[in-house]
Amino acid sequence: MIICLGEALIDMVRQEIPGRGEAFLPLPGGSPCNTAVAIGRLGVPVKFLGRFSRDFFGEILMKRLGDNHVGDDLMVRTDQHSTLAFVKLEKGQEPRYVFYTEGAADRSLSAADLEAKLPGGKLPPDTRCILFGSIAMTMEPAATTIESLILSQGREKEAAPVISFDPNIRPFMIQNREAYVRRFEKWLSAVTIAKISGADFDFIYPGLGLEKSLERVLSLGPMLAVSTLGAEGAVALLRSKGETRRVKAPVVDLPVVDTIGAGDTFHGALLSWLELKGKMSRSAIAGLTEGELYEALLFANKAASLVCNRRGAEPPSLAEVEAL
Repeated sequence: MIICLGEALIDMVRQEIPGRGEAFLPLPGGSPCNTAVAIGRLGVPVKFLGRFSRDFFGEILMKRLGDNHVGDDLMVRTDQHSTLAFVKLEKGQEPRYVFYTEGAADRSLSAADLEAKLPGGKLPPDTRCILFGSIAMTMEPAATTIESLILSQGREKEAAPVISFDPNIRPFMIQNREAYVRRFEKWLSAVTIAKISGADFDFIYPGLGLEKSLERVLSLGPMLAVSTLGAEGAVALLRSKGETRRVKAPVVDLPVVDTIGAGDTFHGALLSWLELKGKMSRSAIAGLTEGELYEALLFANKAASLVCNRRGAEPPSLAEVEAL
């Protein structure tokens, strides 16, 4: 079972209404929330740990997760409002965002919430992976709450869960880049898998380049560092037994409608492949062959290609990925 932590918000996506001008359509989103949906649709047991508003946007989010087989027993309900993220899509450009987060439910995840849902910090016995990241790690108290859970897991123990991290950086959410990078590198010390986009690296390590950035990430603790490359697919570096293996896999050439949720779906599909193939442990990841890692990346690329072929973050089912 995979536990996802982070923001769950409403994407207000710009729409053009003929004769009326600009409007915004509310759609459930948030990187970890999208990833949880992707995992659920691929048939892997998944739960979401976080705070959800009782407002009607919170109900939309809860229904979205429930409809996609995401367990709700680690969710906290509150009267705080839901986070809103206004999204503007323009052809040939990355999506542009404006976030309304002050006092919102998801950013307010606290140590008391963790204790209520995970007494004594004890995870459910079937937990095999914890996924965290995105803008939740730029907002307090959620960032410190999630950090405390991640750093408490004891990576030296073989029975400890796999921890997977996607920073999914939104630079305008970060007031102090140097302080964020220091904290980012502390998180990496507890991480098994780091999934980081080229745009993330441009912010974290400007001018260093993709290969050296991946190598730096590996040097800080993770076994597996993966970077998505857009139309060029994905590349991974795996650290095992003193050696580093490099594997690259292509995307599937499908028409692109938009890229919302592509990285989230890739991340969820990569973790789902590991779980479905019985490879969701630190020792199993360290023992992946180049052929297995290529298969995992290709599976994740197929899922990402399918979501790009649709409007919005609508991850595919296992049958759809396998048929591609």
